[in-house]
Amino acid sequence: MISAELLKILCCPETKQDLTLATASELETLNRRLEKKELLSVEGKIVSEPLTAGLLRDDGKVVYRIQNDIPILLIQEGIKL
Repeated sequence: MISAELLKILCCPETKQDLTLATASELETLNRRLEKKELLSVEGKIVSEPLTAGLLRDDGKVVYRIQNDIPILLIQEGIKL
């Protein structure tokens, strides 16, 4: 998982807002929406791969996937909430 030190320096690549780890409850909610094909990436693609970990932007509008303990901080890969 992401260390506390790394989390302190990570920010949204688009807005520079702080990021926090998504909770298990938040991930569960997102994955339910994903099953219904309700989640879209910032670039408009339907998100099909379940989220096992993510970083939530402070305004709650975007989550970035963490895959194999690596945060995927590409603007177009963000998932719109």
